[in-house]
Amino acid sequence: MDVSKVIEALQQALPEVKFTLRGTKEHEALNRATYQSALQSDIVPACIIQPKTKEEVSTFIKTIKPFILAGEAAFAIVGGGRQPAPGCSNIKDGITLNLGLLNGIEIKDGLVSIAAGETWGPVYDKLVEQGLGCSGSRSGKGGIGGLALSGGLSFFSTREGFICDDVLNYEIVLGSGEVANANADENADLWKALRGGGNNFGVVTRYDVRTFKQGPLWGGALYYFNPSFPSQVEALVHELQKPDATVDTHLMMSLGYTAMFGPETVAMNQLYYAQGVEKPPALDIFANVEPQIDNLNTMRMMNLAEASREQAGDIPPSQRSAYMNLHVKADVDTLLAGTEIWKTALEPIKDREGLICSYTLQPYARSQLEASAKKGGNSLGLDPSLGSIVSVAFLMYWNLESDDEKILGAFKGALEKMKEDASSRGKLIDFTYLNYSFNFQDPIGSYGAENKKELQRVSKKFDPEGIFQKGVPGGWKLF
Repeated sequence: MDVSKVIEALQQALPEVKFTLRGTKEHEALNRATYQSALQSDIVPACIIQPKTKEEVSTFIKTIKPFILAGEAAFAIVGGGRQPAPGCSNIKDGITLNLGLLNGIEIKDGLVSIAAGETWGPVYDKLVEQGLGCSGSRSGKGGIGGLALSGGLSFFSTREGFICDDVLNYEIVLGSGEVANANADENADLWKALRGGGNNFGVVTRYDVRTFKQGPLWGGALYYFNPSFPSQVEALVHELQKPDATVDTHLMMSLGYTAMFGPETVAMNQLYYAQGVEKPPALDIFANVEPQIDNLNTMRMMNLAEASREQAGDIPPSQRSAYMNLHVKADVDTLLAGTEIWKTALEPIKDREGLICSYTLQPYARSQLEASAKKGGNSLGLDPSLGSIVSVAFLMYWNLESDDEKILGAFKGALEKMKEDASSRGKLIDFTYLNYSFNFQDPIGSYGAENKKELQRVSKKFDPEGIFQKGVPGGWKLF
């Protein structure tokens, strides 16, 4: 596909907009810097376009549309660039619409309005100044759109639901180039579809997210040794099955491997309590696990901005990375069987250069699913009648392209084995979380036939010519 004519037309239509063309050092640097994973930045677009306003995005869509319909152009949309699935927000030889210069954060009337190019760190800095919080990424480096269009977990998910459930309005440029709003009163079907529907409906240029009062919280991370992991999994399941469990906790539990810690796996708990209570009893069983690696315990009082900075960590630039996931009922035997399957897959690839990987458990308490339903619902298909469930994510980072097949193959095999095992126990939940999905997974299909059909209906209504199906091939499509 020769996109030179398309680029020329776009340059004429958008004389004030920054175009970065392939073959320049600036293009290479921008493409590398935009993405967390080298699986994404290895993809080289013909051109990267960086609009600053919704009007420029609208002009972009109107200009590229005839070329898409003629089969002469395709594009990708990228915000924060954290999602590692190759091609979900970048495009070989096409045009990447980079939203990074769409800036602006405004707090008023119980909302924070966030432009699509922002990251969560600056949002939290502004909210903390006013004694406020919102449902957003746990990492200050995370972009807005990937989470707010796919579900999204926050420090407050047990109480508030998914991040998308607190998006009260999406400002979106549709396939026609029209700028529309989607909320409970205006384009309500599109609003619900965007809560989980990914990049299938338009270019979202602003997110209006509900705020709430939020002071300091208690939280951090602690590391401990592999033999204690099973008893912590038991404690996690027990907590999820308690009828009177607090909604103020946010728990993540991982078994991980990095050569830096030696040949054995090491466990980590990331624990948060959303109230300003030091050492809350609700976290005792997870915070007091023994033996711990004492100098790596970060549990303390902190504000939301500090918590997100700690979570952001430091992933080396151009590190290769991938995520894949499944979901199961909160069941000890299923989660521990998964642990063994994951460890078996890890063993033959431990020597791969720079390998860091984890088996990460993130619970969705029943209260989280109930909060989603009360806030207008979403597209994910997770009914509160499921009870508490656990997201199992396989996260992996490594150095060399030559190891891609071996590492991805090992963990894909483990994921399939765990799905078979969980299914045989009657504990598998047919749900795949879009933001932790790899290319072979089908998150949209996992929302259920009725939800997928509704997403397709909304797509035909708001994008009848299929601009965001044909013209944006990356990510997970509806048709």
